[in-house]
Parts: sequence; C-alpha cells; structure tokens
Amino acid sequence: MRGREADWKKFTKLKKVALERFCEMVLDESRKICDRENTTAYENYSALYKIIRKRDKELGRLFDGHSRSRADLQLLGMYNFELVSEDDLSQFSEETQKFVTWRMEPEPDDS
Repeated sequence: MRGREADWKKFTKLKKVALERFCEMVLDESRKICDRENTTAYENYSALYKIIRKRDKELGRLFDGHSRSRADLQLLGMYNFELVSEDDLSQFSEETQKFVTWRMEPEPDDS
C-alpha cells in the first residue's frame, strides 16, 4: 500500500475489525473443543492446546507489525482467512483489490 494513503487508512481500520473476527473464530473453535462429548478432559485439553498454538502463529503472521510494506500481504492473508469480506475489499482501490483477488483465483483446469 505504498503511496496509497486512502487504502492505508482503510486498512488500519479494517485490521482492527479483522483481528476481532479472528479472535471470535478461535474462541468458537475452542468452545467446540471444550464442549465435545465422548472425549476425556485430557484429549480436549490437548486439542485445545494444539489449536491455540496453531492459531497464535497465524495471528502473528496476519497481524504483527503494522507497516505499509506489509499491509498488502496482511490484507491478502486476512482475505484468505475470510476475515475480510468482498464488501470490505470493495472499499479499497482497484489496484489493491486486484492484488488480493488475483492471488486468490483458482488455477485453471487443464482437463
């Protein structure tokens, strides 16, 4: 987002919303693990520990470091995790939208 001040300002606001969405997603996953039946407390604890560690690494990749040089890739990651909707993305410049959606297009099927 270098040189695109309007996109930078939108990204800064959206990043906070996306972080909240990410945390809600992790808490929902955690509740499902804790509410499982027919598993031991230890099995639930182990599953919860693993998912928290995994999601914590993802959180770091998606949200750590607030800089213009990382903003495009962070937005791409947030979009990939479905933390940013099409409506959210439509607020950005055409250049930024293309950057995100171009990388998310499926590979052509050669069959």
